Amino acid sequence: MNDSTVENLIVRRFGEAPEVPASLNDNPGLKRIIGRGSCRRFQPTPVAAEVLETLAAAGLSAPSKSDLQQCDILLLTEPERVARIKALLTKQAWIEGTPSLVIFLANNRRQRQLQDWHGQPFANDNLDVFFNASVDAAIGLAFFIAAAEAAGLGCCPISAIRDFLPQVRDILELPDHVFPIVGLGVGYPVDPEPTISARLPLGNTVHHNRFVDITQAEIAAYDSRRAGLATTAERRDTATPAADSKPPWSEAKTRLFAKPHRADFGPFIRGIGFSLD
Repeated sequence: MNDSTVENLIVRRFGEAPEVPASLNDNPGLKRIIGRGSCRRFQPTPVAAEVLETLAAAGLSAPSKSDLQQCDILLLTEPERVARIKALLTKQAWIEGTPSLVIFLANNRRQRQLQDWHGQPFANDNLDVFFNASVDAAIGLAFFIAAAEAAGLGCCPISAIRDFLPQVRDILELPDHVFPIVGLGVGYPVDPEPTISARLPLGNTVHHNRFVDITQAEIAAYDSRRAGLATTAERRDTATPAADSKPPWSEAKTRLFAKPHRADFGPFIRGIGFSLD
């Protein structure tokens, strides 16, 4: 990746690139972000607590809606709790070998406490409150990942933690109005160069002045390009079958969304005190 330009990396990921200004084409920060990839194979060396705490500071330096600061980061280090969380996530075998787990929490509890301590009503108990806390936590996740990868670590988000919200709540002793949006596996990668996953072309996802819908033919072209880019490294990293035995991207995603998934999420969120009206 170090020998690639920003433009090369954009082409590798998106199949096309805009005209990258010369002043940006060798920018190391941009190359690190655009050339990144999720890591699912880690060295057994644990990440030191002071490293995780430093990365948490980076994550919590992210923008926050109205400066409400509704992202909390839980560094999971107690072996017994780590084991209990990993025992929930056995469908993804790589998680067992993850040396460090971090949980990103949406925390609307603190604001409710402030309202009470200052004798003010909580007048905005609606869907937007849940959304704002979730977005704050998601932005914190992105900043944490960028910082971790800049420090030579590998990361992979674990959304499957939301498949077990009641159990996770008990294990982490989460109060009402605090919930996990995602877990994150963190460690030193086995492979120094990440695999760059192909994304939809920028022409379909970057809009100028008005929204333009994607066509079925454009999706088919992306399916074809993505299948052609599948590599041994990608299959090793994700522990999936050979590319030619997998359905195209669009078919795989439609199969995923054809099955009910996390139907209990709304009831759980209401059960910890959120109004989603």
